Amino acid sequence: MGLARNALLWISENHKLRQTLPRYNFIRRAVSRFMPGEELSDAVQAAENLREKNITAILTRLGENVADDAETREVTDHYLDALPQIQQRRLDSYISIKPTQLGLDLNEDLCFRNLSALVERAAALKNWVWIDMEQSGYVDRTLALYKRIRQQYPNVGVCVQSYLYRTAKDLEALLPLSPAIRLVKGAYMEPANIAYPKKADVDANYFALAKMLLANVKKNGVTVGIATHDTVLIKKIQEEAAAQGLAKSDYEFQLLYGIQSGEQLRLAREGYRMRVLISYGSYWFPWYLRRLAERPANVLFVLKNLLRG
Repeated sequence: MGLARNALLWISENHKLRQTLPRYNFIRRAVSRFMPGEELSDAVQAAENLREKNITAILTRLGENVADDAETREVTDHYLDALPQIQQRRLDSYISIKPTQLGLDLNEDLCFRNLSALVERAAALKNWVWIDMEQSGYVDRTLALYKRIRQQYPNVGVCVQSYLYRTAKDLEALLPLSPAIRLVKGAYMEPANIAYPKKADVDANYFALAKMLLANVKKNGVTVGIATHDTVLIKKIQEEAAAQGLAKSDYEFQLLYGIQSGEQLRLAREGYRMRVLISYGSYWFPWYLRRLAERPANVLFVLKNLLRG
């Protein structure tokens, strides 16, 4: 599936195809598997449904690379409004943002001000903000942003990607901050001199990084989010955590809405902290293609929809 993955990632970054393909009904039908709707209210309702299953949530409004200051303000205001709604519903639901939604491409200080407003509001409401990681060209600036905001607030975490060669060193630099880390594999097209091209190597690095994080839960107060749908990795990480003497409540699994739902229920039933990332918004197409590229089963699901449509 290497060629298929590369093709899907290429399409996700092609501006013309981003404009054209979402018009097809079969694509719009298929995406509903991965997101409950385009509005915040859809995501909140999905979070309420998950709460009944002892599963918590992270809410993220899709989008990236905003064009001007006004767009960054609109995104910031949206989340500033979302946080009180989450509290009113008494949901254990964090928010997650991309730095380029807050203006990282435009001005780093602007991005930091917007992020600070969100983290400050979240802190007042006893909530959290997660910072997503984008393409490799944003890693240094995103980590600098995180280190800067972490000096002021504890209620903020950042995502790191196991397909990048550099990530182990990045984690070593973050550990003294008692960081909150979401560990993912990575979903962008990256050159072989920056990222592991083979899935087996990405998986091996994921496990090595997970072991590093788990070893620092008690030692350095690290908050760990294990964000993978790979059941083999999940089992290995459970065994490693137990071998290190960690309780099920000492770390968290974070899976995507609509993917491995049975595994999500199993983890919750067995007493693990289980949190689901719920995406919503109109800018769903590039995000959707990245989800398809992650697992062959996702591609087969869409092909079935195509044949029916």
